[in-house]
Amino acid sequence: MPFIKIMLHCVWSTKNREPFLSDKTIRHELFKHILANAREKGIFIDHIGGEKEHVHCLISLGCEQNISKIIQLIKGESSHWFNKIFGQRLEWQDDYFVVSVSESQLSKVRAYILNQEEHHKRKNFNDESEEFINKHNFMRNK
Repeated sequence: MPFIKIMLHCVWSTKNREPFLSDKTIRHELFKHILANAREKGIFIDHIGGEKEHVHCLISLGCEQNISKIIQLIKGESSHWFNKIFGQRLEWQDDYFVVSVSESQLSKVRAYILNQEEHHKRKNFNDESEEFINKHNFMRNK
């Protein structure tokens, strides 16, 4: 059996950054559902958090999993469930951010994910996205 530990910090937003997750109760129900559904599909989500228009997940990538498939499964199933349960038309943006996280940074990333509500009192998601892109040197098409 292979022993693999690849931790990924994944972030995605609602389509057009619509604030579908403004209600804390709804947001936490969605997060609980994402965790349960991921577990059923063999996806290990270490931590999940977010705010009114985006989600952060710390995910451990398994040996036969790939990033795009995991994100597709989580986003697709969660929007389907959300729409059925809450009668709204939640859609996720096609884009997402994913960076690897070293063992030494796990506690810092976990705290960051859990502290999204406080964090976004000081910084909006647009600014956070720009910071994330710059901090991790993502290339942009010009």
